[in-house]
Amino acid sequence: MNTSLLVGVALLAPFASTLAQTGDEALMNEARTVATTLPPKLIVALQDEIKKSGAEHAIPVCKDMAPKMAGEISQQTGWKIKRVSLKPRNDARAIPDPWEKAALEDFDKRAAAGESPAKLEKGEKIGNEYRFVKALPVQPLCVTCHGPVERLSPAIKAALEQTYPNDRATGYSEGQIRGVISVRKAL
Repeated sequence: MNTSLLVGVALLAPFASTLAQTGDEALMNEARTVATTLPPKLIVALQDEIKKSGAEHAIPVCKDMAPKMAGEISQQTGWKIKRVSLKPRNDARAIPDPWEKAALEDFDKRAAAGESPAKLEKGEKIGNEYRFVKALPVQPLCVTCHGPVERLSPAIKAALEQTYPNDRATGYSEGQIRGVISVRKAL
């Protein structure tokens, strides 16, 4: 083999990890951008519906509109996006897979140790796709339907019982991790 070729390969070797890291960083940044697109849109839609019809009538915003919004974001970006939780409200859509569950459990431990839930995220290549999750801390608006059961209004309790008979997504206080936004993209 040509000696100058070997020297060239040896000189470029340290840069290979830097190039890979740059690609991973780009994917992480893209995934973060996609993941942070849905929550503000959802909050605005919830606020609008609460103002118009009351909190108990805003439940369909999370149930029906949020998945539609996620679908639109997916179509625009090429990333699959969903919300998952260890205490799901909607078993058909919000059950985490093993990777998401491990991330959620890790986020809970890190938050309990004092890390800010708003900053918790994880991204990595797994097989032929890139996966990313970002913690969803409970916002003041969220406790209206996700707070302690004894503090929920009778109208909210009735609407939740009717819409989600197996609901496990209550008992939260502001700042706790409600779940994650999970995004993935084939590479």
